Amino acid sequence: MDPRDAMDRRDLAWYVDRVAQALVFVGGISAIIFILGIFVFVTKEGLDFVLGSLNLGEFFTSIAWRPTSNNPTYGALALMVGTASVTGFAMLFSVPLSLGAALYIGEFATGKTREALKILVEMLAAIPSVVWGFVGMSIMNPLIIETFDVPVGLGVLNAGLILGLMAAPIMTTIAEDALKAVPDTYREAAEALGATRWEVILKVVIPASKNGLLAAVLLGVGRGFGETMAVLMASGHAINLPTSPFDSVRALTATIAAELGDTVYGSSHYGALFTLGIFLFLVTFIVNLTADVVVRGIRKK
Repeated sequence: MDPRDAMDRRDLAWYVDRVAQALVFVGGISAIIFILGIFVFVTKEGLDFVLGSLNLGEFFTSIAWRPTSNNPTYGALALMVGTASVTGFAMLFSVPLSLGAALYIGEFATGKTREALKILVEMLAAIPSVVWGFVGMSIMNPLIIETFDVPVGLGVLNAGLILGLMAAPIMTTIAEDALKAVPDTYREAAEALGATRWEVILKVVIPASKNGLLAAVLLGVGRGFGETMAVLMASGHAINLPTSPFDSVRALTATIAAELGDTVYGSSHYGALFTLGIFLFLVTFIVNLTADVVVRGIRKK
């Protein structure tokens, strides 16, 4: 082989390696750039309202969300409580379901059964949120009315069940990964000491993976706070402080989605909706950051 040909090939490989490194760097840094860009945009659009018209006392303590009246008020308490109630009910339903599914897939299922269940969980995550909203309106709504003898089936119960089913796949996947990250030597050592299968799971596997399971729950909470369309369709979209699971509520995300298209650019109403967006961004950022810190704690251990 001509030495010059070998040198040309080494030079080509060097350039290809450099280009690949640049592409990987751009791909990795782009997520950070996009997140910062979104935060800057949302903050810029809502900053005038925050610095000018925002009354913090009214915003956090009043349920009077009347942005289009002659004397507009921007009380977001009912929207916050509606979001928290739907998300909380969803977690009550979704956490046991998700952790139970993760335990079965990770500790009991084998071979084709495990692979089939993992595929089904991933397919569940691929269902669009608007389809879940149709399920809430068309199936869950009449079912709740008939089962509990209530006038309307669109409320906390309906939206919580739908949101719980939507959050379950990501929680199941992350929880199952956390369980599989526990070294097999832990299980083998416990079994060698005479522990039963359930004792190994309850006293060894779950305590060893508790941080990962907590991270799965926190990411599910973040998904619940950020969901829009399904909650808009299944919650009843009524400004209300709920006193029962059958009360209709309005969520922060649903309010932004329903009202932003009809607002005048630069108006107080427009700024108030972006202020809701800033609040949501901060809440979901804190939840996801907490989950990331928990996961990093697992990796260090």
